[in-house]
Amino acid sequence: MEKEKLYDLQNQRKTLIDEAREMALEGKHESEEYRERMERIKSLAGQIEAVRAAMDLDEPAEEPDWAEKSLRRLAYEPREDETVDAVKAFAAAARAGFPVEKAAGDYMSEGVDPDGGYTVPEDIVNRILRLRETRESLLGEVTVIPVKTKSGRRTIKKRSQHAGFVTVAEAAKTPKVTTPQYETLSYEIEKRSGYLPVTVELYEDSDANIAQEAVNWLAEESTATINKEIIAAVKENAETDLGDLDGIKRAWIGLGKAFRRTSKIHTNADGLLWLGTLKDKNGRDLLTPNPADPKQLQLCVGPYVIPVKDWDNDTLPSDGGKIPMIVGDLKEGIVYWDRRSFSIRVLDQAVIGEFNTAENDFILWKGSQRDDCTRRDNEAFINGYISGGAETPAG
Repeated sequence: MEKEKLYDLQNQRKTLIDEAREMALEGKHESEEYRERMERIKSLAGQIEAVRAAMDLDEPAEEPDWAEKSLRRLAYEPREDETVDAVKAFAAAARAGFPVEKAAGDYMSEGVDPDGGYTVPEDIVNRILRLRETRESLLGEVTVIPVKTKSGRRTIKKRSQHAGFVTVAEAAKTPKVTTPQYETLSYEIEKRSGYLPVTVELYEDSDANIAQEAVNWLAEESTATINKEIIAAVKENAETDLGDLDGIKRAWIGLGKAFRRTSKIHTNADGLLWLGTLKDKNGRDLLTPNPADPKQLQLCVGPYVIPVKDWDNDTLPSDGGKIPMIVGDLKEGIVYWDRRSFSIRVLDQAVIGEFNTAENDFILWKGSQRDDCTRRDNEAFINGYISGGAETPAG
């Protein structure tokens, strides 16, 4: 039954994409009808993912071994009484205005943020991280390194520089080989902050609801912040106008074998529509589902079959008329340094933009997270784009 529903939703979405593509080709991309179709395409994409998730739940998961289970429990599954205590402690701190000085009482046992603000307890942080993992995020595409210090360095060797061992006869002297080239990456943890207005009535709510309000807010803001940081790191590579399908092929070949086997094209809904217009000489779509995994799209470019990862426009936005078409391996190209630290402070008398806490009878929470995002290997990806009005030649 669920499979039939999935096929029906996919067919509806394909029909709408075809219609939107035709309208775009006719120059009607600014019409109300076109926008309605785009909204419907976006809505159907969410429904499709929901059905797929439900189908995945029906499949028996592979049982992890006892060591992995223990690690998971230690890392993510505190005892129920510990979780309850953490929620109570957090709610008590919220009602007390997230005091920035240690005071008597268990709710301050987590300490104080050195820059001012209440440090969110570890159990609440773990809930934020788990919720963050359920959001659409570029974080899963890059290398994530947890850190505990404000700054530091890591020494890495680029994949393209691995030359391999040399053959040596028994009892013979090992010949000299090319000296490996290592690169030192530095990170400097920075504070990212944002605001959430909350009503005074929230403090009269249950401990669980107060904690959940903060968890939802921090997870959403953290995801959006990380996406922006990763995109900023990608843009440190000079932009490349791919122009057309041939440009994509040149970019793919230019990566070299060192990266092609783990690379893909990253684009957004605009790019997916553009790729959907590409056809071979027989009129067949060049953008197709992977037969081995229908959820994975692939683009046929001459002798190459390139995996395609599409993102929502909010996650990976177009820049004016430039549609992102990032080609490469972001896990090799970008490092996200995660301090896994959040803090909150209260601004009870503040004016942020047009928002005035006194006039609106609200309390303003200022939340902060600490992290950094840097390039790891600029040869691992190409910061490409396609112009919105680019020609789309047949393959």
